[in-house]
Amino acid sequence: MTTTLDPLIRDFVAWVNGGRPYSEVVDAWRTSCPRLTVWEDAAERGFVERVWRAETGTLIVATERGRGFVEATNEASASL
Repeated sequence: MTTTLDPLIRDFVAWVNGGRPYSEVVDAWRTSCPRLTVWEDAAERGFVERVWRAETGTLIVATERGRGFVEATNEASASL
C-alpha cells in the first residue's frame, strides 16, 4: 500500500525511532488538516506505538515493522 503520505510517514517513523516523549511528538506533528494524518496512518499500519516507562513517562517509538518500512523506503530511494 503506497500513498502520497509515505515519505512523510517514513520521516515520522525515523524521527521517533529511538523514542520521543508524547508531548514532544504532539507538539511537532500536530495538524489541523484532516487530510494530513501522518501519525494516525503510521499507528494504523503498526509502524509506531505508545509505551509507558516509569523513568520517562509516555513515549512514542517505532516498532520493528516501522523500522523495516524506513529501511525499505530508504533502499528504494537509493536505487532510483
